[in-house]
Amino acid sequence: MNQVILGMRRGGAPVPLSLLDFAMAGKGVTAHEALTGSIRLARLADKRGFTRYWLAEHHAMPGVTTPSPPLLLARLIGETTHIRLGAGGMMLPNFPPLVVAEQFGLLASLAPGRIDLGVGRAPGTDMLTASALRRGDIGAESFPKQLDKLLHFLKGDFPESHPWQKGGVYAVPGPVQDLENGVPGAYQRPPVWLLGSSDYSARLAAQMGFPFAFAAHLADQNVMMAIKVYRQNFRPSAVLDRPYVIASFGVMAADDPHEARRQAWAYSHAMMRMSTGRSFIVPTPQEAENYAYSLAESQLIEAWNAKIMCGTGMQVVDKLTVWQKRINADEIMLLNLGHSQEAIYRSTELIADAYDMPVACAR
Repeated sequence: MNQVILGMRRGGAPVPLSLLDFAMAGKGVTAHEALTGSIRLARLADKRGFTRYWLAEHHAMPGVTTPSPPLLLARLIGETTHIRLGAGGMMLPNFPPLVVAEQFGLLASLAPGRIDLGVGRAPGTDMLTASALRRGDIGAESFPKQLDKLLHFLKGDFPESHPWQKGGVYAVPGPVQDLENGVPGAYQRPPVWLLGSSDYSARLAAQMGFPFAFAAHLADQNVMMAIKVYRQNFRPSAVLDRPYVIASFGVMAADDPHEARRQAWAYSHAMMRMSTGRSFIVPTPQEAENYAYSLAESQLIEAWNAKIMCGTGMQVVDKLTVWQKRINADEIMLLNLGHSQEAIYRSTELIADAYDMPVACAR
């Protein structure tokens, strides 16, 4: 399955580049405007030669409009031509594995060879909202079992003794449907990626021989350790014969570096709010600048803001180059962090220009 996992380097980028998107909805932005902005962003990423475009799952967060990555991905299939589309990721504790397998089997059947399934064990929300999403007492500790069930549903290979195998419980679309309909092998199973911001998923991905995506935008202090753990413990598998790791970084580029800093500061304000038990609301840059910060709030927002690489397109690329020399990731995923969809779109353009990526990519 290597060929559907490995990315392709474009222009002057040292490694393949991809995008992670939250469908950001800052203060004054409607959900419709946020989603329209994400559709436009996916088209741009497709045109400029980015390897993949992933959506993150979040719930009960006013500043983010991606509670259901599969729904938006289904729309994006019709809006793009070449780019891989995926979830970065689906939070397995929130869903029955059969539902995830069927949703992504459907996407993979709509766009064969273009769908990625990233899975994580975090809730993607606060714990009270997580309790409203989940069926009974299913938490992060159940992740290995949930993952095992998901993989069996995707492959259609529960043991013969398993009650679901005996009872004819399987995911549609999928390999069992193909066998029943006399078209074996037609289904192209989406590759599964393990996501994380610590060494837990790094170790699990290594043991399973799966690709790994690390959320450096959340925990850049752990990225070197996690990648080292993943590579040192990797076991070749039928999925992947050598380690492959994506590192995602928060970025914000603008024509004016001051504006880039203002946009990034607005996002950092939302992270500061969430870190203190308040809702994730992304204020306008002006509101964020005018806010009267306490000492504790100032320390929090500075810490979150330090994780975002901002400036002109070339300045952001220079900062990414420093990180890439340190971690040697196989692929870099950019998460544009700001208040407005216009700023996020322009940031992507400027970074693509700085890497001399094609204006209209021919695959």
